[in-house]
Amino acid sequence: MTMIFIGGSREILELPEPVTERIGAIVAAEHGVLIGDASGADTEAQSLLAGYRYEHVGVFHTGKVPRNNLGDWAAYHVPPPEGAQGYAAHAEKDREMARRADFGLMVWDGVSPGTALNVLRLALIGSPCVVYDTARIVVRTIRNPGDWRGMLHDAGHEVEQHVASRMTPDERARLAG
Repeated sequence: MTMIFIGGSREILELPEPVTERIGAIVAAEHGVLIGDASGADTEAQSLLAGYRYEHVGVFHTGKVPRNNLGDWAAYHVPPPEGAQGYAAHAEKDREMARRADFGLMVWDGVSPGTALNVLRLALIGSPCVVYDTARIVVRTIRNPGDWRGMLHDAGHEVEQHVASRMTPDERARLAG
C-alpha cells in the first residue's frame, strides 16, 4: 500500500480546496495515510478523513495518548528523545512518518519551520511531496533537496534561518552532501 505523509502548519485552520481534492483522491485510491496529532493542518485533515469514514490512517504522537485522533484510528507512539521539549519533542515522530512515507502532502503557511523540515526529510529520501504554500497560493512538488532550497528561498532569509536553526546535524550534513 502506498503511504502518504499528510501534515502542515499548526496555523492552518482551514484546508484549501486543492488540498481537500487531493485528500479525496488519496481516499479514492485507498492509499495509507500517516498523520500527526497536532492542531491546525493535522486536525483539519483528520476531520476530512473522518468525514469520509476512511480507515487506512495511522496517527503518530509523542504523548501517552494522541492529542487528536478524530477517526479513532491506530495510534503510533514515538517517544521523544530524553529531555526534549517543545518542537524537539515532536520532531522524532515527524521523522518516523517521513521514513515510512512514499509521498507527502503538506499545507505550509510559508513560515512554519516544522513543515518545511518535513518536506526536507521527504526530499532527502527521494519521496516526492506536494506542498500547498498558503502564503504565496502556490502548489509545487518537491522531489529533491534542490527543489526544497528553492521553496525555502522563496520564503525569505528569515524563514531560512529559522528552519536551519531546527535542523539536526545529520539533516544539515545530508543537505550539504
